[in-house]
Amino acid sequence: MASGTSTRTTCPYCGVGCGVVATPQEDGTVAIRGDEEHPANFGRLCSKGSSLGETLSLEGRLLYPEIGGRRASWDEALDLVARRFSETIAEHGPESVALYGSGQLLTEDYYVANKLMKGFIGAANIDTNSRLCMASSVAGHIRAFGSDTVPGTYEDLEEADLVVLVGSNMTWCHPVLFQRLLAARERRGTKIVVIDPRRTVTAEAADHHLAIAPNSDVALFAGLLDHLDRMGLRDQNYVEHHTSGLDEALADAQACGFPGAMEVTRLSAEQLRAFYTLWSQSERVVTAYSQGVNQSVVGTDKVNAIINCHLLTGRIGRPGMGPFSLTGQPNAMGGREVGGLANMLAAHLNIASPDHRSLVQSFWGSPRIAERPGLKAVDLFRAVGDGRIKAIWIMGTNPADSLPDADAVQAALCGCPFVVVSDVTRTDTTRHAHVLLPAATWGEKSGTVTNSERRISRQRSFLKPPGEAWPDWRIICDVAARIGFADAFDYQSPAEIFREHAALSGIANDGTRDFDLGACAKLSESAYDLLAPFQWPRQQGEPLDGSTTRFFAEGAFFTPDRRGRFVPTPVALQAVSPEFPLILNTGRIRDQWHTMTRTAKTPRLMSHYAESFCEINPEDAQAADIAPASLVRVISPQGAAVVRALVTERQQQGSIFVPMHWTDQQTAQGRIGAAILAAVDPTSGQPGLKFSAARIEPFHTAWYGFAVLRNKPEKISADYWAIARAEGGWRIELAGTEPVQDWAAYAAGLIGSGEGVETLSYVDQDQSSFRLATFSGGELLGALFVAPQPVAGSRTWVIEHLTRSEIRGADRLRLLSGRPGADQVDPGPIVCACFSVGANQILAAVEAGATSVEAVGDALRAGTNCGSCRVEIRRLINAATVKEAI
Repeated sequence: MASGTSTRTTCPYCGVGCGVVATPQEDGTVAIRGDEEHPANFGRLCSKGSSLGETLSLEGRLLYPEIGGRRASWDEALDLVARRFSETIAEHGPESVALYGSGQLLTEDYYVANKLMKGFIGAANIDTNSRLCMASSVAGHIRAFGSDTVPGTYEDLEEADLVVLVGSNMTWCHPVLFQRLLAARERRGTKIVVIDPRRTVTAEAADHHLAIAPNSDVALFAGLLDHLDRMGLRDQNYVEHHTSGLDEALADAQACGFPGAMEVTRLSAEQLRAFYTLWSQSERVVTAYSQGVNQSVVGTDKVNAIINCHLLTGRIGRPGMGPFSLTGQPNAMGGREVGGLANMLAAHLNIASPDHRSLVQSFWGSPRIAERPGLKAVDLFRAVGDGRIKAIWIMGTNPADSLPDADAVQAALCGCPFVVVSDVTRTDTTRHAHVLLPAATWGEKSGTVTNSERRISRQRSFLKPPGEAWPDWRIICDVAARIGFADAFDYQSPAEIFREHAALSGIANDGTRDFDLGACAKLSESAYDLLAPFQWPRQQGEPLDGSTTRFFAEGAFFTPDRRGRFVPTPVALQAVSPEFPLILNTGRIRDQWHTMTRTAKTPRLMSHYAESFCEINPEDAQAADIAPASLVRVISPQGAAVVRALVTERQQQGSIFVPMHWTDQQTAQGRIGAAILAAVDPTSGQPGLKFSAARIEPFHTAWYGFAVLRNKPEKISADYWAIARAEGGWRIELAGTEPVQDWAAYAAGLIGSGEGVETLSYVDQDQSSFRLATFSGGELLGALFVAPQPVAGSRTWVIEHLTRSEIRGADRLRLLSGRPGADQVDPGPIVCACFSVGANQILAAVEAGATSVEAVGDALRAGTNCGSCRVEIRRLINAATVKEAI
């Protein structure tokens, strides 16, 4: 793509599906802005989307195929993959091999992978990391609706009188969509209720926060169902003509009732009654839910408990009404549409149905078809571990870190006879691969994705793939051809794959199935290139315009009798133990994505939290003798991790929270996946990543350190470390359990040394504190600060010295102190990643008279882009106001 030429594409992060305009520049960078015409975001981007241009470097990229760690040609690598898979199938059967994909794959990639596995290999052992994300929502939809159908649209959030956010930190995880919701509240007075054990930034921005006990959602909504029925709010016409199963569902709800809901959720009678009354009296109500609902061993029941309330009141499928699943990944929906989960066929067809299997097999002309569901993610890797799966191909994901009981996953991969990984970068998973295949990434590949509201958008290429990287669909099709299925995989473009996918969705449909892209079955190459975002279904002959569609306002469900199903949801509780008395909860933070293969490339996104942490209630921290900012070991029956202690009352007593993102690439001992229980929902197979029994204890250290370096060190000698990109270099947090005898030598090993290098150092009398800075000319090569306790000092200010060209005299002494002088500005910890605004800058603006979030935005631009830092800005304003009053 020529410099200056803009390309409309779609963000590769969360399920909001924001439109992006990418413009390559003459200097090789890419300018990024939001697409004002895209109906998901109307030009707004979050901190991650805004920084996409900063993540396109070739650092860590896989540029050519490798076999056993050596460079190989594509022919050699693909011949080996095809031969080993063929031999394994011939000797052990088709269920001895597996594919494991990702919500990062495009729909066209997913389609050919699913076709290969289920239609030509003939087994259903293809699953995806979407199993960790939305599988319980899929299962709940199918139980209630007969299909995996999201009934509503984003516009419903803007047209509702009440929006209930359940298990969703929407401010951080779907920030652009949350800003649309806040704008609706400003415009029409929408009430927002957040249901979450943690007091997240979303909870702070809400009108009401219900801090329920972990995993008590079923009881909350069972009690609501009973309340709605007792208050006479049953929509009798809707229930009688469009649903079935109410009596059984009500029996479970009545067994719980208001007293049971109050006991299980640990809410007061006043809190519970106020919520039930608000829900009852709000005709237009949307209940939007995400991972706090799905990532549970009772996740499917949580989904159905929510849906039951909407079915009872008929509040579904009309403007401003309905249950709404907030998808986590950019194309988890597209993967579901093509059958990328082990228990689904393509086009939302049912693998358990002989008629559906026959339809797909006939359409594909395949020699066989999978006859039963395959192994879901957690069970699939257990099968790798016990030898049932003897060859696995992992595409675009990092299960060695992201799956629960991650050490067992690593051991399984280590012992597997044949592991193939196609990915864009090196990860903790790629090191177990016998064959590595370099894949094209965002900006280099072309295809489609589907967002949370069923809207299909194009991802378009604007960069040439580096080295020998190929798009995933081409890799898969080439392997299929070498196995012997060339005719069925002879695609020349992603548009050709999309047409086939669309045609399959329309076969024998006529509105009997929810998913229908028949209107796209004859899409030309040029029409595909120009395809604007549209929402399905689109039957043959319908226009591909921007109109929206809702489901189920007049019934017409996709069950055999076309009635929606009420599903009984008995209350089931998980327990901890005296040995592991705390509940470990995991999830995302604002500026990071999955295992940080993309987001860790930009200093801007590493500035908010540069290392992993454990949120601990002060009472729990005191009981475990854990000091703020010290290191804490999180221990479970599965494993352990060491992270920074973040003591806060925002965390409920008895529970702890650790982010999911950090891996062995960024930290020592910080992989929280190793400590997560691999228990799953029995219906969906989704692991309960929000509830693992755990305990905490101090990680005893002899010293703590903080370092900034111009160059990334080859080795870090410390019992604990966490490394992150910084402007001009790197930042590292360090700690050791044994004293270091020669700190100067340690610093030289970390920073480096050589001719012409000048070193300035300080050691206190008892050797417990040490500071050193190394310069080449006027440039800082590195600095190390060591203390017996967590190192104090202004990290943001110290890091800024990596970008300065002339540091001499008194400036060097100030740097060694770790704090600026009175005549220098210390930005403080970064609050707004979009514009790199620190806490001290915000406080200075408040002191100068900016006493509202809007005023701070006017003064500093902080909070004016994605808005996900606005709650933190409000906290600083409130703190400054209280301090001034005192």
